[in-house]
Amino acid sequence: VGLLHVLATLPEHPESVPINALVSVEGTTLGDDEDIDAVDVFDMSRMIATARIVMPRTMVRLSAGRLSFSDAEQYMMFQAGANSIFNGDTLLTTSNPAFEADTALFNKLGYVGKPAHRGPMVAPAELQGYVMVTEVKNQQQQVA
Repeated sequence: VGLLHVLATLPEHPESVPINALVSVEGTTLGDDEDIDAVDVFDMSRMIATARIVMPRTMVRLSAGRLSFSDAEQYMMFQAGANSIFNGDTLLTTSNPAFEADTALFNKLGYVGKPAHRGPMVAPAELQGYVMVTEVKNQQQQVA
């Protein structure tokens, strides 16, 4: 949550923020630690919802660890505010769902992908005037 606070109080919010679930990789300090609990869908959903609230135009990306969640759990995370994924069979160090699996998931959920390299889409509620996203001006320099 501390990192989300830092990002949300920057003069401009980042274009995107990846939300990762820890993936144990054998041979690493965390991968070999048996006391580390797996991140559950509720932890992920709370983090995603917080990111969505404090950075409404930022792409909140489901990233590493998606293979550990069912389609229903991923749906819950999208409903909490995630609006992007990293797709492709492999991320930097971990496996990821195959493109075909992501396409099938999006079809099942009725989601349509946004064209690449286009900024964030404006939410229908904002277009209809129900929600107004304002820019916060901060005169103080941010220190991390």
